[in-house]
Amino acid sequence: MERSKRVVFISHCILNQNTVVYPLARAKGAYKEIIQEIVSKGIGIHQLPCPEYRHLGLKRKPMDKLEYDTKEYRSLCKHISQDTINMMKEYLENDCKVIGLIGINESPTCSIGGIKGILMEELIVLAEKEQIVLNTLDVPEEYFDGKDNEKFIKELREFIKN
Repeated sequence: MERSKRVVFISHCILNQNTVVYPLARAKGAYKEIIQEIVSKGIGIHQLPCPEYRHLGLKRKPMDKLEYDTKEYRSLCKHISQDTINMMKEYLENDCKVIGLIGINESPTCSIGGIKGILMEELIVLAEKEQIVLNTLDVPEEYFDGKDNEKFIKELREFIKN
């Protein structure tokens, strides 16, 4: 079967809410509506690792960006970012289209809009350095699986139609 040659990079917790710090999960497992929209368009999904989970595990307490912004944590985010850029370059060098990057608004690690999270800061700087143009979108704070998400789903449809 022919591949679509289109892929979107997403924050880890979009596919796995089990890694979200307690009590902030907004779905039982994955954000079904988001995943269904992407998959229905034949777009591949590349899940980023979760630096917070790698750094402090599942029993971590909620922390803000300032608390996460340590030398060790930033180094972890830089490492993940470099690995991600290498994967993006591999896709691009093989005639695939990177649709973009979906983050989590207000996350100390994965927010893209407004105050960027630490991982997204590192990733976007490296993408610019490598001249990789990334369309970006954040899942809003008010997104909850099974609730009225039509406004965001319309934004997502626009985002992935390219």
